[in-house]
Amino acid sequence: MVERYGAEVELVPGVAGVFDVTVDGKLVYSKKQTGRFPTDEEIVALGAS
Repeated sequence: MVERYGAEVELVPGVAGVFDVTVDGKLVYSKKQTGRFPTDEEIVALGAS
């Protein structure tokens, strides 16, 4: 992912379909908090901010 996004991107699985997405160790998306799946574009935008 470093080559594509310029950052270490990690999907952190949880239980019951809950997961977090971190970029360079920073939480950028939590399905538990939002209650929905993110779009690919949303994750890319969040990771760039």
